[in-house]
Amino acid sequence: MRVSLESTGALERRLEVSVPAEEVEAAIDERLKSLSRTARLKGFRPGKAPLAVVRRQFGPQVREEVVSDLVRQSLGAALDEHKLAPVGGPRIEPLALGNGEDLRYAAVFEVYPAIELKGFASMEVVRPTAEVAAADVDAMIETLRRQRPDYVPATRPAIDGDRLTVDFDGRIDGVAFEGGKGEGVTLVLGGGRMLKDFEAGLQGAVAGETRTLRVGFPADYGKAALAGKSADFDVTVKAHDEARLPAIDDEFCRAFGVTEGGIEQLRTEVADNMRRELTDSIRGRIKSQLLDKLVAANPIELPRSAVDNQIRTLQADWLRRIGARPEELKGQPPREPFEDNARRRVAIGLLVGEIIRRERIVVDARRLEERIESAAVGYSDPEAAMRQIRDNESLRSQLEATVLEDQAIDWLLGQVRVIEQPSTFKELMNFGA
Repeated sequence: MRVSLESTGALERRLEVSVPAEEVEAAIDERLKSLSRTARLKGFRPGKAPLAVVRRQFGPQVREEVVSDLVRQSLGAALDEHKLAPVGGPRIEPLALGNGEDLRYAAVFEVYPAIELKGFASMEVVRPTAEVAAADVDAMIETLRRQRPDYVPATRPAIDGDRLTVDFDGRIDGVAFEGGKGEGVTLVLGGGRMLKDFEAGLQGAVAGETRTLRVGFPADYGKAALAGKSADFDVTVKAHDEARLPAIDDEFCRAFGVTEGGIEQLRTEVADNMRRELTDSIRGRIKSQLLDKLVAANPIELPRSAVDNQIRTLQADWLRRIGARPEELKGQPPREPFEDNARRRVAIGLLVGEIIRRERIVVDARRLEERIESAAVGYSDPEAAMRQIRDNESLRSQLEATVLEDQAIDWLLGQVRVIEQPSTFKELMNFGA
């Protein structure tokens, strides 16, 4: 086997491989001989057909299979010989595949960039500090009350927070459209369940009233046939209820899983949850700063194929969020809005991976177990869920990768200057007293 390697770009490589014709023909002959021992051909007993007949019958198919196998095997050997790790699958360009010729092909691929981490000594990050105050817990309890209101018939015009039950019939340019008709639909004004113009048009309505609303669909609406268009809706308010907040008593506490200790126990559990959320928020802010500074201090050439893959992932995530399918949008959404984020993600992945490799960071078993326990909390049987996660190689690998990244962030945090900045729960969480 002959191999030549050429750099065709900053990260792109072209590997030309030639496998001698005699090796190709020998592999084809061996495959045909093996096949002749089991082949069933008309006029011959199983395994008794002459090799020449087997060659005429199966020769082209066997050649194709052997060439494919030899390309795969020889490429693996050539990459090992040159110590190359392609980013994604190589693009194979056939150069010579004819009978009696050397098998020649080119593999074009990108390699990972060489990375020399630097800049830690000059990095600074701000760590916000805050406590969960009693007034913040009061505000959260009030929010919990608003989440579980009792509704009673209203005697005044509708305002935000009121619940309406409506029938509606929509038209675009006088023509009914799919999804434009509903009966007995409930919505809470200001809740954002319906389109903004729809909810705004029902402000001040009363039970029994009928209104005609002009409603605009946003340009990025999930159904492409409606995106950017306007519709007229005839809306009849069948019922109008206002919210009455529940009393803070034992029944209210039981609704949130607190069966003993009453309101004091509920406040304790709420405060604990708020502290956990605050800790996660602070860590997220620090992590974001660290990664931004890491990328800024270590500019690297990014493999185009890795960026392309990340863009496709972001496009698919966006489609899932809006509930649309590619065929509804006549293909994938444009690349440009996703490119900067994709490049940042690829850069972070490469740099964090280099930290893990250089510092020989291995998965902390305790932290992995904590991650598994956290992932299983929402299931009806957490113990069974944890066993399933541990036994599922794909899920476990995802959690291990997350833990490794967290450990790399902890290492990085130890290399930079940290400035404490006093703050409040409300400032950091956009909620509270």
